[in-house]
Amino acid sequence: MPRDDLVLLHAPSVYDFRERAMLFGPVSDVVPSTQVFEMYPIGFLTMLEYLQRHGYSVRIINVALKMLRSRRFDAEKLIKSLNPVAFGLDLHWLVHAQGSLELAGIIKKHHPETPVIMGGLSASYFHEELVCYPQVDYVIRGDSAEEPLRQLMHAIKERTPPSDVPNLTWQDAAGVRVNALAHVPPDLDGVSFDYRKMMRSSVRHVDVLGHLPFLAWPAYPIVPSLPCRGCVHNCVTCGGSSSAYQALCGRRAPAFRSPKLLAQDIATVSRYIRGPVMSLSDIRQAGLHYAEAFLDELSQEKVTNHIAFEFFSPPSRSFLEKVARAVPDFSIQISPESHDEEVRSAFGRKYDNGSLEECIHDALDLGCKRMDLFFMLGLPKQTPESVRETVRYCSSLLAEFEGSHPKKILPFISPLAPFLDPGSRAFEDPQKHGYRLFHKSLEDHRLALLSPSWKYTLNYETVWMSRDELAASTYEAALGLTRMKQRYGFLSREVAQDLESRIGQEWEILDKLDEILLAPESPARDETIRKVMSKFDHIGPATLCRKDEMNWPAGFMRFNPLRVVQWAFFGD
Repeated sequence: MPRDDLVLLHAPSVYDFRERAMLFGPVSDVVPSTQVFEMYPIGFLTMLEYLQRHGYSVRIINVALKMLRSRRFDAEKLIKSLNPVAFGLDLHWLVHAQGSLELAGIIKKHHPETPVIMGGLSASYFHEELVCYPQVDYVIRGDSAEEPLRQLMHAIKERTPPSDVPNLTWQDAAGVRVNALAHVPPDLDGVSFDYRKMMRSSVRHVDVLGHLPFLAWPAYPIVPSLPCRGCVHNCVTCGGSSSAYQALCGRRAPAFRSPKLLAQDIATVSRYIRGPVMSLSDIRQAGLHYAEAFLDELSQEKVTNHIAFEFFSPPSRSFLEKVARAVPDFSIQISPESHDEEVRSAFGRKYDNGSLEECIHDALDLGCKRMDLFFMLGLPKQTPESVRETVRYCSSLLAEFEGSHPKKILPFISPLAPFLDPGSRAFEDPQKHGYRLFHKSLEDHRLALLSPSWKYTLNYETVWMSRDELAASTYEAALGLTRMKQRYGFLSREVAQDLESRIGQEWEILDKLDEILLAPESPARDETIRKVMSKFDHIGPATLCRKDEMNWPAGFMRFNPLRVVQWAFFGD
């Protein structure tokens, strides 16, 4: 097989998670990935396609997923066997600070002369600290790494200094060099979200598993649709907010994909993957004209896949009518964050409960298959009692719609974990927004990820809730929602009992770890932690909810790898 130009590796959040005794906690329960965050960023797909379009050979290897699937998988042995021109690692979410750096160190151990390139929002934030680690050669900043990466690969292959590569942080004999953040595309029309390129790469390398986005994907193949990079909103804890994107990516306004191309992305993938499509971000951010143009284009494509729309605020009935006409099979996700309008406003979502409830009525009347509501712990002005009131509010919503639309509203609640996002307003000015930070540097966060308990991994608490209260409220709210979901028929008695048992067990382990961690650090203390954790599956089922609760009522789906390969290479 010819030598690859670039191998993109995705690490687990903690590299040696299979050996460590640690309580990851409910940090990933409401996202598709497991506790080690094996889902790689969608940017892997666009970078692979862009570089291949320009003549480079690129391979994706989801190391985290391979490690999850088999304890016998040897990541170091795999890396040693590779021989690309360069390696690329994502540090998009800060939760990968330990795993990505550890994987980079293994690369340098076996390939000391091969460049290691890192990128992502967290890499962009910590770029000058990150490039000073001996295992990191280059950091590409910003949200559009495709063209800077192409230019960097050209410089590496030609053995020329990357002085003119935009958005690049690197080192030479004079020290750290920070090239201008000059590549900020005004739209997303120059990249492709065609999954066929990824499929072809998996066949070429005889490695379907390495290209899978997360562990459960073959059983429930969710496909994301991305209308933009950036955001018009400025939520206080979000590292993808408008102020964060301006600081990290030089982006004064979001870059949108044209409505026609966005609809074509969905239509193309729906021809060979029958799973649901998740429309990430709110399509109304570019204005109603853009959103309605997209819906018009989508209706012409006659896509039959289930489509889940994310909205940042309740849409009007007239807009929902357009959604229902364009998409016969749809669901909606909204994150009210809290039932308390004051808390919601302090976070950055300024709408009242009346608007939310009217939207729920309208959407379900118009045929929405399910309305998912996501609430959060760790918000400004939120107290433990406020969290209890949020659970009671969820119960009142389910009771209100039980007669007319049973089992159509599904609430979830989870902590803001494990980290307050770097670049967010709360991270930049914690005192102003009522937060206390425990970790500030990249190295602080890398070490925090090795904490035996998720409570001590948290990089924050608020003036309204301590870390102890955040953890306790998380489990208390999970118990409340579990019992509520059983009462309204979302969960069987057996499933609810299993969830309650896991919640109670995890809560008890958290308390035991607190007692152990009060003792001085020693080998005996570490052994005690291992004994406490020995009977608990720390990379196992979710705690706050079952993962399949989040599966939309999308009907029968079948992922046929042979059909995908045939279509990827030969079309219809």
